[in-house]
Amino acid sequence: MELREIFAIPGLPGLYKYVAQSRRGVIVESLLDGRRMNAAAQSRMSALSDISMFTEGDDIPLHEVFTRIYAHTGGKEAISPKEDPEKLKAYFAEVLPEYDRSRVHVSDMKKCFSWFNLLVKAGFTEFAPASEEPAEEPSAQAPESGE
Repeated sequence: MELREIFAIPGLPGLYKYVAQSRRGVIVESLLDGRRMNAAAQSRMSALSDISMFTEGDDIPLHEVFTRIYAHTGGKEAISPKEDPEKLKAYFAEVLPEYDRSRVHVSDMKKCFSWFNLLVKAGFTEFAPASEEPAEEPSAQAPESGE
């Protein structure tokens, strides 16, 4: 399972795994309780692979933030998103010191930690996307004849 198959659906708690296409949208399964439901085609679902965090430089994809949290926690759950806002800010700064303090809000941090903890409970250990196409090796060209 990859992050491109995991969705956040506005108005619904938790994260959802893509299961199949349906006539009116897609069938998703909750990572919280395993229940399946149809997510309407007009739902504004966001794949976790499409989300990034603001930094003082280029934005960092969420998979890289999750990888850093995973390395920081040693593969365990991160801080609870219900902690004091100052503790959340300090913890987030340990993991991603270059985050943009004016554009990344505590609510974003809570969501990030909540999603990370949910993914770790679901058995995620790798967050980086798998390469879709194998890297092309330089092909050996036949020497041109000088005739």
